[in-house]
Amino acid sequence: MEVFCRLLHDPPTHRPDNRPTKAAEAEHVEKMKQNRVTQKLGIQPPSFVDKVNKRQMTGFVQDSETSNISCEDWGNLHYDLILHIFQYLPLVDRACASSVCRTWNEAFHMPELWRRFEFELNQPATSYLNSTHPDLIQQIIKKHADHLQYVSFKVDSSTESAEAACDILSQLVNCSVKTLGLISTARPSFMNLSKSRFVSALTVVFVNSKSLSSIKINDTPIDDPSLKVLVANNSDTLKLLKMSSCPYVSPAGILCVADQCYGLRELALNYYLLSDELLLALSSEKHVNLEQLRIDVVSENPGETQFHSIKKSSWDALVKHSPKVNIAMYFFLYEEEFDPFFHDETPVTHIYFGRAVSQQMLGRIGMNCPRLIELVVCANGRHPLDDELICIAERCKNLTALGLGECEVSCSAFVEFVKCCGGRLTQLSIMEEVLIPDQKYNVEQIHWEVSKYLGRVWFPDMMPTW
Repeated sequence: MEVFCRLLHDPPTHRPDNRPTKAAEAEHVEKMKQNRVTQKLGIQPPSFVDKVNKRQMTGFVQDSETSNISCEDWGNLHYDLILHIFQYLPLVDRACASSVCRTWNEAFHMPELWRRFEFELNQPATSYLNSTHPDLIQQIIKKHADHLQYVSFKVDSSTESAEAACDILSQLVNCSVKTLGLISTARPSFMNLSKSRFVSALTVVFVNSKSLSSIKINDTPIDDPSLKVLVANNSDTLKLLKMSSCPYVSPAGILCVADQCYGLRELALNYYLLSDELLLALSSEKHVNLEQLRIDVVSENPGETQFHSIKKSSWDALVKHSPKVNIAMYFFLYEEEFDPFFHDETPVTHIYFGRAVSQQMLGRIGMNCPRLIELVVCANGRHPLDDELICIAERCKNLTALGLGECEVSCSAFVEFVKCCGGRLTQLSIMEEVLIPDQKYNVEQIHWEVSKYLGRVWFPDMMPTW
């Protein structure tokens, strides 16, 4: 058809009266000369059939090359390439892609794609978040339970979601889970379950995995016997344990973990579980260097919780054994409950006050926390923190971050604080309402002085107005 169209549009090469043109005559003479040369040399001119075959072969090669470029066979991609692409796809898109062809469907079930999975368990009546479909959960348990290695559960505040998580945990019999996380996105719903049911489901994973390295089980009814099961089966591999707000665990239970899990590098727990014996166990020669220790100091009702003190010698032993350990303390106390803390030197590196804190407490921090790196004070009342901040700047030589919320600091004292710290302050988050103008500086002037000592442009944070 293409040739036919060309013939229709191209002009004829001969005259209507059938007489050849001068160009045609010259071409004819040239061909006659070539024929004489080839006859003398004994070379046979190519026949019409040879020319046609050559054209067909050339056309075939060109067509095949064009088809390879424009029309790849996506079904024959290498498995490694498909795996790499599928890892970047959300689960829903991956499932849609698996229906393209048999090869992609087989790739969809490759074990590498099912080593990491997050079960989202939410009830429509209590949460607007999406939830993992029950059919998919059954498929995972049926086909991929032995492939799961990095597993987490996100549950809402409903008891039904926590029960569903326990049902899944109890079916992971042939699993080899390495990391396990139980996350409550709202009110901790795992605490609504009976302790026996939760512990029974969790024990299935503890017993069958035997290679757990990371466990995050905050706000759950785990108890001492289940921790012993964990240690008995995973003591050689456990490196991270986060279990804040677990009321059924005793200091003896967490001490059992520290005594036998020598590879433990990160630990998060409530202050009531902290003891001198625990710090000494983490400082033994057999134990690796601890990297992170998070301590939550929480009081729900003022005056009802009694807080004990930790000996300076126990802190010293921990820092001597793990000199680079980061110790973070999160305080949610009332002002009258701070008395047991920071009377002696304490190697804490990060301190966060979620409620109001007294001037006396901040003064003790300046005197007894030389390793302090970060300090965040959400509220302090109506007493300026001038002297306390300057003391912290002078004595806490490692301080690099400060955050102040509902506090008061005079502009002159704040400039002096920044001048003392200098460029080592990498994070400085101060609400504009915190800064009190005085005879030397007002709020408009202070940002120039602070910027000068920081070595970069700085402005106080401003409360958004909606």
